[in-house]
Amino acid sequence: MTVDAPKAPTLKGPKARAYAAAARRAEKRKAEEELDLVRWEVEEVIEKQLLPYRSVRLLKEACYKRKVYHHQDNGRITFTPEDIRMENARTQIVPIAA
Repeated sequence: MTVDAPKAPTLKGPKARAYAAAARRAEKRKAEEELDLVRWEVEEVIEKQLLPYRSVRLLKEACYKRKVYHHQDNGRITFTPEDIRMENARTQIVPIAA
């Protein structure tokens, strides 16, 4: 004899919408947390055009000269989303107020 587990009640109305919204927020927060763990290599940064460099060699040389925010993990140059944000903020040009 097997006993079937009772099914969860289906929600309707405002409670269902609130529950769905909370689930979407939790999913978005989880995706953002996972994105912070991503590390891009120099080739990926150039391919995705995350920084204003056009060649791998120029970006590597800028990293060697410590002109660009980056990490050196075991001798490999990598970039986190925070590195990309800081570098874009550093090179931002503010318009002159007229």
